[in-house]
Amino acid sequence: MAAPARVWSVALHGVDGVPVEIEAVIGGGIPGVYLLGLPDAALNEAKDRVRSAIVQSGRTWPNERIVLALSPATLRKSGSRFDVALACGVLTATGAIPPDRLKGTALLGELALDGRLRPVRGVLPCLLAARAAGMARAIVPRATLAEAGLVDGLASYGADSLAEVLDWAAGNRTLTQVPAAPGPGPAADVPELADVIGQHDARRALEIAAAGGHHLLMVGPPGTGKTMLAQRIIGLLPELDRDEALQLAAIRSVAGRLGRSAPLSTLAPFVAPHHSASAAALLGGGSGVARPGAVSLAHRGVLFLDECPHWPASILDSLRTPLEEGEVRLARADGTVRYPARFQLVLAANPCPCAPPIDRDCTCRPDVRRRYMARVSGPLLDRVDLRVTMEPVIALTDTGERGDDTATVRRRVLAARAAAEARWSPHGWRCNAEVPGTELRGRFPLPPDVREPLEKRLRAGELSARGADRALRVAWTLADLAGADRPGRSDVDGALYFRDRGAA
Repeated sequence: MAAPARVWSVALHGVDGVPVEIEAVIGGGIPGVYLLGLPDAALNEAKDRVRSAIVQSGRTWPNERIVLALSPATLRKSGSRFDVALACGVLTATGAIPPDRLKGTALLGELALDGRLRPVRGVLPCLLAARAAGMARAIVPRATLAEAGLVDGLASYGADSLAEVLDWAAGNRTLTQVPAAPGPGPAADVPELADVIGQHDARRALEIAAAGGHHLLMVGPPGTGKTMLAQRIIGLLPELDRDEALQLAAIRSVAGRLGRSAPLSTLAPFVAPHHSASAAALLGGGSGVARPGAVSLAHRGVLFLDECPHWPASILDSLRTPLEEGEVRLARADGTVRYPARFQLVLAANPCPCAPPIDRDCTCRPDVRRRYMARVSGPLLDRVDLRVTMEPVIALTDTGERGDDTATVRRRVLAARAAAEARWSPHGWRCNAEVPGTELRGRFPLPPDVREPLEKRLRAGELSARGADRALRVAWTLADLAGADRPGRSDVDGALYFRDRGAA
């Protein structure tokens, strides 16, 4: 029996790629194809796809015993991205492909029965893992070339069919090489903040939320601008750097939501699932290895939950761990995967089920109002830094002074963010919302007279320890917006003003 032929592909575990070595041995028993290495159903079906694609590409399928082993053997392999590698492994074992031709090459792609290469999800994280493993080249379906171009330091080639890959491996043709990595797409048009009529408290809360990365709750009747304000926070947030944009693109690639024309976006994401969405749609899930959900697609951006009292309480409470830890862990029979989920949560709610334009016209009994807002649990509300009550809209035009536009507010937000990053980056944090409360109270304590309002509310039982820490973070953001080095008493008072439970 000849020595095994070796080719390489990449498996996905969450948003992390794992290089997979595929060994192929032919001969030594009854004809058949044996696939080893914990393949799932889709991968087991690859045997028939690979055989048909090889025959349709004008090559000979060996009528012998074929053993294909995927290593690491203890990692469950799923999906159809291994098809091209399996086909090349078989033909390398038969001698149809020179054994050294595919050395250091990652092969990705699903095969149609006629030999066409079909695109697969997760090309970006797979190629990032291939580069980290020291591979020099990658062959992917031509439709995913733009995505492959995001990975520097790896020569990527695109093909439309298995026949093209085999001709290239024989030295008879060249493949389309990936173009230069595309830059960020054109700047997206973001909604204008100045379009919002009135709502001065809500606009201020939105600015604070953007400047410090804080979570926000807006309560008010329909038509007061809750959704308008939530959509406008994206125009205030800083652009993603390249590492963040690549991480977000990898999540979108795994979820199958990465655009092909300009896949790298530096605009912070805004994800607004409907309140009928399932827990799997919000947190991630699915059969086999769980896929990312809305909380991960909103990574480094905003997750907006409109009509939050209409969400099931169990689903809302499941957000508590991602809010604290910045990631979501999904356990399935095939293993546990981690997806990043560092997002800002923006909640919107009506004050009661009937939600009249003016609160005094409410027809709901007091117990009905209490039950309605109680659907958003206290532990979740305790993690929301800013709460604001929307004002009724009594005019179609702003009769007072027009609020600042998006560009003006964004300049203030970016200046505050820069001040916070300069202060916290030596310690590994980027914005005020990420700083642990122990650090704020220990390494960066405020004078006793400044802390007095917080301690007074703590003693009265009106504020939890977590709530006090979050108020401290908001106070630091208010100081950054004011250009101060440290929060003063007015900043702490302002932070407590926006934590007033009466807004909820």
